[in-house]
Amino acid sequence: MIKRKIALLVMSFGSPTNIEDIEAYYTHIRNGRKPTDELLAELKGRFELIGGTSPLVKITEEQGKAIEEVLNDKQDEIEYKLYIGYLHVAPFIKDAVQQIYKDGLTEAVSIVLAPQFSGVSLKLYNDEAQKVATELGIQMKSIESWYQAPKFIEAWADNLKTTLAEIPVEEQNKAVVVFTAHSIPLKSAQSGDLYVPQVKETAKLIAEKAKLTHYEEAWQSAGRTPFPWVGPDVLEFTKKLHYEKGYIHYIYCPVSFVADHLEVLFDNDYECKKLTDKLGVHYHRPEMPNVNPKFIEALAGVVVAKVAEN
Repeated sequence: MIKRKIALLVMSFGSPTNIEDIEAYYTHIRNGRKPTDELLAELKGRFELIGGTSPLVKITEEQGKAIEEVLNDKQDEIEYKLYIGYLHVAPFIKDAVQQIYKDGLTEAVSIVLAPQFSGVSLKLYNDEAQKVATELGIQMKSIESWYQAPKFIEAWADNLKTTLAEIPVEEQNKAVVVFTAHSIPLKSAQSGDLYVPQVKETAKLIAEKAKLTHYEEAWQSAGRTPFPWVGPDVLEFTKKLHYEKGYIHYIYCPVSFVADHLEVLFDNDYECKKLTDKLGVHYHRPEMPNVNPKFIEALAGVVVAKVAEN
């Protein structure tokens, strides 16, 4: 039997894999404007604090291969072939789609490794992929969001329950889970962007699955711009919770991310931990989804559902 061949385009933000590539990466994020020496030094300092580089690219490749393997192991009608494209480092999304064309595939399905849809982030990936695919005559189906996927929620809830179990029983009522997500410009949120309500629903679904008693929501990793971003900021909010509610255990769950990378390893594991240490309370963070089998199955299921759409 001749199998139907479909390209599986997995997209993520991307990250430099060595210190020499940080300037080019930062310049690309800034739409071609080179960062000042001060800004570049600051970013390099952040990478140094998490070990020199981010593991994001390595984890993205592992996630992509794992999804491809599950998809091909579960059925015999379709042969999925993995392609990876990044928004800010090579291979860029355009490169990946062009490779699909060079390999002679005419069908593709794309998924962004970000659960919630936003017009200022996830849409950029899908728009770029669709633009190049259309130019090359590739029929591409793009997944817009998958934050409700049951096994994605289960994977987070499982990891969260593991972390909570490490806290002494007599201190459980003094523990709070803080669901965080990458902030977006306030103007975008106020213009009807779906991201904020989807993040809030993600937190609610995980909280219900994990049967949480105390949980809150905050925002992290806001850009440095003259205009405001969605808040409350996680660091300021942590101080507020400490002084107003007296929690002694803070469990941070960055639910808009799916892998260990700069925003998690620095913004959470360094900055949030530095603050909790200063306040004399305990910092916790569950494992990220990474290549958790339930998480990979969730993404594979989302891909299968998209391919089956008319």
